[in-house]
Amino acid sequence: MQVIQSGSIKYNRFSSFDLPGLYHAVFTRQGGTSPAPWKSLNFGSSVGDDKSLVQRNKEKAFTTTGIDLKSVYDVYQVHSSEVVRATRPLNTGEVHLRADAMITNQPGVTLLMRFADCVPILFYDPKNRAVGLAHAGWIGTVNKIANKVIRKMEICFGSKTTDLLAAIGPSIGPDHYQIQSDVAKKVVSSYKNDAAKVLINHDGKIYLDLWLANDISLREAGVGKIEIAGLCTQCHMDDWYSHRGEHGKTGRFGIMLGLEAGE
Repeated sequence: MQVIQSGSIKYNRFSSFDLPGLYHAVFTRQGGTSPAPWKSLNFGSSVGDDKSLVQRNKEKAFTTTGIDLKSVYDVYQVHSSEVVRATRPLNTGEVHLRADAMITNQPGVTLLMRFADCVPILFYDPKNRAVGLAHAGWIGTVNKIANKVIRKMEICFGSKTTDLLAAIGPSIGPDHYQIQSDVAKKVVSSYKNDAAKVLINHDGKIYLDLWLANDISLREAGVGKIEIAGLCTQCHMDDWYSHRGEHGKTGRFGIMLGLEAGE
């Protein structure tokens, strides 16, 4: 990933998504206005932070990248496998749909999601000019939300998996993501023979490799071009929020993705 520092704002970009007509940013937690424990570029408005500061953080981040904040479409993330199609920006005061993935083929509509350990998955169809963004915790990973996004893009935009680009963003790494036996059983049920690859047994504890699991889901669907950030949020809490690493008292970093108007 390419690291960009613009004033106090620091954000990352996937090299595979650095393409004409496509914009995205993986914002770190640096450069915002929120105090501890949300310090500082917190995008989460439901984690106890002052909502006016969260709004100021978004305005600052979007201004830095030159994208209009009024172009945003976002959802109320609930650890589901629901995929929403965005046809326009969300109006001020409009009710957020409950979902954990969005797709659009509308230029000038910016998909925005928030993260703090869960896996961000970005999608781009260069042939049909469409994008998708997903939030995958263990529930989304077990339910293979990546595959559901791809299926929705196929139905709505005529996308072909062989054309798609995908990227897996900063999230909690396999060394830190301990799970219980009930979750491990769900992983086995979902991933079957591949479960042995993503479940790690160490000192009597079970860990789940969310990066590999989602990579497997994407490849299973037919996506061959996948970029993985490989950045653990708990290992690098100077840059990223970590729900587990900060014991639930933390913010959310933002990721935006969209198609440039006029392309």
